[in-house]
Amino acid sequence: TGDHGIDNPRAPNTNHAQSLATTVGKVVRITVDGAAAPGNPTLGAGARPEIWSLGHRNVQSAAIHPTTGELWVGEHGAQGGDEINVITRGGNYGWPITTHGRDYSGASISPFQTYKGMIDPIVVWVPSIAPSGLAVYRGAMFPEMAGDLLVGALVNREVRRIDLDADGRVIGQAPLFPQIKARVRDVRVAPDGAIWVTSDEDKGKVWRISR
Repeated sequence: TGDHGIDNPRAPNTNHAQSLATTVGKVVRITVDGAAAPGNPTLGAGARPEIWSLGHRNVQSAAIHPTTGELWVGEHGAQGGDEINVITRGGNYGWPITTHGRDYSGASISPFQTYKGMIDPIVVWVPSIAPSGLAVYRGAMFPEMAGDLLVGALVNREVRRIDLDADGRVIGQAPLFPQIKARVRDVRVAPDGAIWVTSDEDKGKVWRISR
């Protein structure tokens, strides 16, 4: 869930993403009926039981890694500070106490890019690429990308590959498919290993990339 803006005029100077009394700025884990899922962390008196993790600014995408079972998410920062995070049970991802971005006015949001007890991002983009859809590649069509992340980028108008080693550590990144010059909204991997990409336009397009 988005954080509703730390400069929301209806709630000025309210740190929504760090408040355990609301699901704003959180990853929530619920049942199909909307109740808090069994096994969610116990975060203290008054904490919402749906909360799985906190301290998020604006999560745009989420994908379960097919091998590790980890939840990976892409988040919009402010002016800079876009992130890829691996979500852990009860983890605090820092926003707005930690950030690599600045306010759209150019003002500083926080002096901290890391803080004790808060989880640092796996990937940070400054300036922003505006990450959108995210997928973990699996399939025989592009075996060299097995287990890597494919991230759409609205500002950079591309699909970005995040190259991961066998332990899930980032060892590189690069744009893919230069023929796609559009605001990429989503990326998916088909059962046959082909990659599907959608654009964010009035007359949007869908591409199927195969070998």
